[in-house]
Amino acid sequence: MSDTILITGGAGFIGSNFVPYFCQKYPGYNVLNLDKLTYAGDLGNLKECEGMTNYRFIQGDICDRPLLEDIFKRNDVRGVIHFAAESHVDNSIKAPEAFVKSNIDGTFTLLDVAFRHWMQGPHDVKPGYMCCRFHHISTDEVFGTLGSTGLFKETTPYAPNSPYSASKASSDFLVRAYHHTFGMNVTTSNCSNNYGPKQHREKLIPLVISNALQEKPLPIYGQGLNVRDWLYVLDHCKAIDLVFHSGKTGETYNVGGRNERNNIAIVRRICAILDQKKPRKDGKKYEELIIFVKDRAGHDLRYAIDATKIETELGWRAEETFDTGIVKTVDWYLKHFDGK
Repeated sequence: MSDTILITGGAGFIGSNFVPYFCQKYPGYNVLNLDKLTYAGDLGNLKECEGMTNYRFIQGDICDRPLLEDIFKRNDVRGVIHFAAESHVDNSIKAPEAFVKSNIDGTFTLLDVAFRHWMQGPHDVKPGYMCCRFHHISTDEVFGTLGSTGLFKETTPYAPNSPYSASKASSDFLVRAYHHTFGMNVTTSNCSNNYGPKQHREKLIPLVISNALQEKPLPIYGQGLNVRDWLYVLDHCKAIDLVFHSGKTGETYNVGGRNERNNIAIVRRICAILDQKKPRKDGKKYEELIIFVKDRAGHDLRYAIDATKIETELGWRAEETFDTGIVKTVDWYLKHFDGK
């Protein structure tokens, strides 16, 4: 009998890249994709899965305990890979309550239902359920901000600065608590900024590509000096797969691309690629569309991941540099751009 793996948030950006990869790599798994289909979820990003016999979509909310209990019972779920989250910092500043409900309450409900399905009590796993694992995907934003030097390690103290990162930090601690208090088999990964195909247009890179192609202004917060470590989404998917299958229970793994860039450099690079691949009809450079806007409240200056642990212990390496990954990303959006 094939194991059933529940993936939450599989219609979102990272999830919709992970699900087709995972289903294709592991035809022996029955993969359930549970997604609420908020504005950030798009079933159109999962067309590759439509003919796969080991894939099934369920629309629903991770806060819905009766639904989760029914899913676990009917399908005897043996693993969870938890992507589902509210994730846009600007939205968390405008309306933080949704982030508390989804990221904290939702993670708790999912953890607790999995615990009760797999275990008889604290440190007492049901017979036959020893290999069940809960993998939680988190963010480097839980660590706060860095100065011009240094890297986030797994041991870096948490110091979240936005409602979004505070809600993700809370969910990380719940996962940790279920391991230490109840002996639940959990792993966590904290990733740097992802980019690549299928990302929602509210995010920097797809927003810049979309606006540029419509010759709209390209807004950049402050002076564009905020630095992020950029991770190509498929590299992240491969890291998640590796941690889920080979990571040590109770451990966290930082996943980063070792590709630090500030925002203005990102935007200028995209403009240069578009100048080459789809020049403006008036002969002007896309870079001329850049405008600087008021900085985001509490905008962290710099994030950067030390990925040494996952590289040395599990043998993971990011395959894409930013220079190769950003070209693939622009090519995907040029192919899929609908003019909106």
